[in-house]
This record gives sequence, C-alpha cells and structure tokens, in this order.
Amino acid sequence: MADDGVAGELTIGGRRRGFTVRLPRTPVAGRPVPLALVLHGNSPDAGGSLMREWTTFDEQADRWGWAIAYPDGHQGCWADGRGVTTADEAGVDDVAFLRALVDWSAEHHGTSPDRTVVAGISNGAFMAHRLALEACDRVAVMAAVAGGLPAALRDLRPTHAVSAMLIHGTADQITPIDGGYSRRRGPSGELRGRTLSLRETAEHWRAVDRCPPGPGETHTTEFSGRTTSEAGAGGTRVVAWTVFGGGHTWPGMPVPAEWDEPVTLEFDAAEEICRFAEPLLASADARRL
Repeated sequence: MADDGVAGELTIGGRRRGFTVRLPRTPVAGRPVPLALVLHGNSPDAGGSLMREWTTFDEQADRWGWAIAYPDGHQGCWADGRGVTTADEAGVDDVAFLRALVDWSAEHHGTSPDRTVVAGISNGAFMAHRLALEACDRVAVMAAVAGGLPAALRDLRPTHAVSAMLIHGTADQITPIDGGYSRRRGPSGELRGRTLSLRETAEHWRAVDRCPPGPGETHTTEFSGRTTSEAGAGGTRVVAWTVFGGGHTWPGMPVPAEWDEPVTLEFDAAEEICRFAEPLLASADARRL
C-alpha cells in the first residue's frame, strides 16, 4: 500500500460525496487493515482535508498500520440526528454514505469492514455517535471530541457493542461539557438539538455495552482526568476523558491566536484514540449483543 492519499467519490441518494483515504506504508502482517473515519466539524468550507491537515492521523496510519479516511460532509456539515444542520435539514443520509465508504475501502483496499473506528470533533463527534449506534455492525470503536450524545438518539437500540472514547473540555463554550441545546434555534426561536453531558453520555455507552456497574478506574493528572470502564460485551470499554480548562478544540494541536478556545497540549487526541482502539478492534460477531 502506498502512503499517498487516494481520492474517491460515491453517489449516495443522488448526491456525489467525496473522500480521501490515506493507506499505511506498512500494514501489520497477519491481520486485516483497520479503517478509521475522521469527521470534521460544521463550517461552510470544512472538508476531510481540514482534519487531515489539523490532526496527526496520517502519522498514526504508519505507526499503527491503519488506513485513515477523511470524508467530506454535505456543505461542510453532517446529518448527525440533532435536526439543526444544513445536512439534517436537507435529508442527507450520512449513515448510508459512511457505511458505503467502509464497504468501498474493504472492496478496493482490503480493509476490515467490521473493525472500523470513527472519530470526530463537534458536529463530527455527534455524527460519530450516530454512526456507531446505527452502523454498529461496522464500527468497533468510536471517539467523540467535544460532542456528547445527541438526545434524539438515546432510544436507539444497537445490535452490537461499540467501545467509546469521549473527550471533552471543561471550558468548552460551544458544546458545554454539561450538555445543552444547539446555538441554532428553530424558526420561532425554540431551543432544539439537545445533547447529553459527558457524564450522561458515558453512562449511556456503558449501558449499551453492558459494562459492569460503576465508572471503573480513574487516572488523574494536573491537566486532565479519565475514567475507564470495566470490560463490557465483546471486551468493549468506555473512557470518559475530562480536559481541565480545555475548550472546543482538538487536544494536542495548537489553534490560531484568534480562536477564543483554550487547547491542551498534554496529549495528542489522534494518538490516544488509536492507542485506545488498537486492542479493541473486535469483529462484529464478537461484539454482538
């Protein structure tokens, strides 16, 4: 496999959807290559290239022997189920798009179709929750940075367990760690698009994965604290990682001075997501509930 990005396009629901896949220089021998989907946040000019430039997932591809896909949202956003984005309002089926991308990568590059990792920030984090719930036969691990579970999705009943890494800053001004409503109000000014807090989101995923009672083991530093559940169905685990003083940012990546959101450089979120996911890439059969 070459290390250059492979550009592709799929037509889903009559819409042409673009993406780039970065393949590892040296796949790990004796196992299928895992695929990670990396989802950008909501911005009119956002696309997969933003996350490729902004994170170290290309570097992680070679370190862990993964393929990394950087898909483009519809008009810079995802239909994450909250009902507030341009993609939601247009009726875009992003679950179908991302499922098709997983299958395309498996067909063209031999990646494992049921050991997918999906990671995102903000609107991309909300979409990661949705894909993990609605395509749980494909997604083995999900990671949400600065985005709790959309309340509209809490009644979904997945058929397979999915490990979850949840990273949120205590000073996030855009999607607060305690949850709340979208800044995009309805036509009459009504509140909509509620998301759950980090604590509620972690509890939800622990319940989905049938983890033993209790939050599990906690590790705290000067800058953050993370709690890891005991193993659930299929060995799945849930990590809730609180970044003290962290804003609506990707840990490990500096932000422009004009951004009024603090970032932690204590750890690299891309690296930690891969480290968390690597031992948890179980097949769909092993994760069946």
